[in-house]
Amino acid sequence: MNDDAMKILWRKAQGYDATETIEEYAVQNDTEVLSKKKVTIKHIPPDTAALKAYLELTAGKDISLMTDEELAKEEERLLGMLKRE
Repeated sequence: MNDDAMKILWRKAQGYDATETIEEYAVQNDTEVLSKKKVTIKHIPPDTAALKAYLELTAGKDISLMTDEELAKEEERLLGMLKRE
């Protein structure tokens, strides 16, 4: 996988904020005019499937072979990393 795809996967794994713009137009004198514009920031929560894929691609270790205890430790480690960022 290329670096850009890995960055996108990591961003999805840790969650992010996205800006959404909604514009409404009205017709005045046969011309469309912007009548309303609403900009909102939405929080996209962390995605565990993206995190699993990222770990499999970067760690080289198959997560399905990890014990529950190993998974819990890895989860704690990654959550700590996310809090520091």
